[in-house]
Amino acid sequence: MSEDVAASIKHLFVSDLFVEIPEDQISLDDGLQSVLGLDSLGFIELRLLCEQRFGIQIADQDFSPDNFRSIRCLTTLIEGLLATRR
Repeated sequence: MSEDVAASIKHLFVSDLFVEIPEDQISLDDGLQSVLGLDSLGFIELRLLCEQRFGIQIADQDFSPDNFRSIRCLTTLIEGLLATRR
């Protein structure tokens, strides 16, 4: 797992989604909804932010609760999408 991708996602939460937990206290396995407090609009915004930040397209079938459960799950999805671009 790339530390850079995970760190970038944590930064998005604090800087763009206004999560009040400091980046260094966000765990890779914290629930995006249960711990970080994302609502349905927040998930859509996170999808768009990730697409812009990483230059990827998250397909509708990949925009699922399994892939957006935690930072670890989202990092795995993004790394897979980045790998297919190369």
